[in-house]
Amino acid sequence: MQKWTPEHEAPEPLEGPIVPTVIGGTILWFVLFLVQLPFYGWFDDHGHTWWVWTCLAGAGLGLIGIWYVRKREAAIKRAAEPK
Repeated sequence: MQKWTPEHEAPEPLEGPIVPTVIGGTILWFVLFLVQLPFYGWFDDHGHTWWVWTCLAGAGLGLIGIWYVRKREAAIKRAAEPK
């Protein structure tokens, strides 16, 4: 059996509006958490409380992600400045 090797180089990563995308995702996770809170009793009765806590974890990790991508974007801008 031969080892697979790529025949071409990997493409450059796509750059786009990273910060707004992460902020939007974080807001979405938090809204989903808030929407599910009134139904916590139903989730608890059916053994699905992990859905609620997954949304809260997504929002929390999104906050870390916002911090990270803002720092990354600032570092990219600093590196692109003429010296």
